Amino acid sequence: MGACKCRIDTRFLQRNSLDGCISPLAITAITGATVTMNNTLKAALWMLAAIASFTSMAVAGRAVSGDLDTFEIMLFRSLTGIVIVLVVASVTGNLGQIGRNKLGLHMLRNICHFTGQNLWFFAIATIPLAQVFALEFTTPIWVILLAPLILREKMTAVGMFSALLGFVGVLIVTRPDTAVMSPGLIAGAICAIFFALSAIFTRKLTLTEPITVIMFYLTVTQAVFGLICAGYDGDITLPTGTTIPLIILIGFAGLFAHFCLTTALSIAPLNVVMPFDFFRLPTIAVVGMIWFDEPIQMMVFAGAALIFGANYLNISYGSAKRGHVHK
Repeated sequence: MGACKCRIDTRFLQRNSLDGCISPLAITAITGATVTMNNTLKAALWMLAAIASFTSMAVAGRAVSGDLDTFEIMLFRSLTGIVIVLVVASVTGNLGQIGRNKLGLHMLRNICHFTGQNLWFFAIATIPLAQVFALEFTTPIWVILLAPLILREKMTAVGMFSALLGFVGVLIVTRPDTAVMSPGLIAGAICAIFFALSAIFTRKLTLTEPITVIMFYLTVTQAVFGLICAGYDGDITLPTGTTIPLIILIGFAGLFAHFCLTTALSIAPLNVVMPFDFFRLPTIAVVGMIWFDEPIQMMVFAGAALIFGANYLNISYGSAKRGHVHK
């Protein structure tokens, strides 16, 4: 069999690898890679590690939510992140990269990320984990709709159709009923919007800012936001011997998950890697059933499949269009 030849913008991927919110579906700066069966297997193994990390973060978030509120989780997670970023930057010799350029854009991006991540943790604590993951799959659809407004990128007919198809999937997942619509469902749906905004602003930052700077300001500003929001009433619950390991797990799992995604995407193109990402849904559904007695709802899978299909359609169209241009 012949190899499929394309190219990957690895610089964009590497700079976004530790973002903590950008799924592989939301990474659009892909032009492909030379793919062999061996590379596909390697990418699959990295994706399995990413799925395990995402699942661990969700389970730890659910477990710790009984002792800490979402602002406290974000505060202590960000403090863990600061330590990780400073240690890694020191070891790699990148600590000197930290400057004060584009502080306004950093602040805007981090407000969006902080809001989205808080809504995500709230949803994790209040609705079935599978529903949260299914709703999170809509992040790329919001990128399609918001990028033309912020990045002045052209909206395509396929992009519009993909967005419409994705929102039909959201309706299937949430099955909205104004009489019983839960705050957790609303939070899960809205967090994807803020994740999309964070992804878009991250893309603007990566044009000039290295990953060390982006991650430093992400963790520091979110620690400040978390401290303000968690301590506005003068009462901050400190982690206990039971919750400290969970907080550390949340911090490490989020970073490692996106490192695995980046590595997978550096080996194989998005249309090869993306189908593996969908396995996050059945994985978290089974975990939710075993650990938290959550029933497996087939309508969630049906809606998520539609959302996934909408994303895949838009990505496939973009890949085909780029391939035609490069011929």
